[in-house]
Amino acid sequence: METPKNSILVPYDFTEVADFAIQHAIILSKVLDAKVQLLHIVKKETMITEVNPRLSEQAQKIKDNWGVMPNIIIREGSIFKTINQVVEELNCMLVVMGTHGMKGLQKLTGSWALKVIVGSKIPYLVVQSAPQEDNYSKIVFPVDYKSENKEKLKWVEFMAKFFKSKTYIFTSATKEGIVDSRTKANVVFSKKFLEEKRIDYELALAEGKTSFSQETIQYSESIEANLVLVMTTRDIAFHDYVLGAYEQYIIANSAKIPILVINPRTDLMKYGYGGFG
Repeated sequence: METPKNSILVPYDFTEVADFAIQHAIILSKVLDAKVQLLHIVKKETMITEVNPRLSEQAQKIKDNWGVMPNIIIREGSIFKTINQVVEELNCMLVVMGTHGMKGLQKLTGSWALKVIVGSKIPYLVVQSAPQEDNYSKIVFPVDYKSENKEKLKWVEFMAKFFKSKTYIFTSATKEGIVDSRTKANVVFSKKFLEEKRIDYELALAEGKTSFSQETIQYSESIEANLVLVMTTRDIAFHDYVLGAYEQYIIANSAKIPILVINPRTDLMKYGYGGFG
């Protein structure tokens, strides 16, 4: 199958949050000149023929409403394997996925989303609501002691290039306002990078009263951010899913802010966006 140079994959299950994901994907596709790919996963191969007309009808509605005609893909499998298999097959640059947060019986949804994401070599934009505007102008960049912080910077530059975004560096700290030496080093590195790339930014310090993940969301909400960038924990363990990893809380945030979740060592070069190292 011949595929476009740039593809954005949207796992689609006919739910409202999947429709929100489509709207975000369309904004990105227009700016990045990328093709939107709708993926519906069925439990049995015999269901493919049954679902095809419904998905085709949905694709036409998307074209009628937003002027973008997505490709449709129907596969037998599970979300934990099939999404990333299709990502590899189509050489996608990004997945936009809707999630239901962590309410009621859907308490595990956040962890399910995280389990899907950590198996991927490309970022996931995880959304819970429709876009508030056709832009990602305010991006929160949480910085703590982890070395992986530096790898998020190329995606800060990527978003700033295409959306003229302002970056808000949000730094972890103790109740006394003390910043860990490793965190300080990451902040210094980030500031230098942004200044060299001439990216507009602002600094803010966590109060240390609650968890860094909670304060990140509270701060993001207070400035009306429309995106938060987080990096998955390298070699994340099973207990992180069960107990609620930092990323899991951020993904399922109650403010419903879109989260760009990046796995370590993602690469933009193969999509023709060179110089983002």
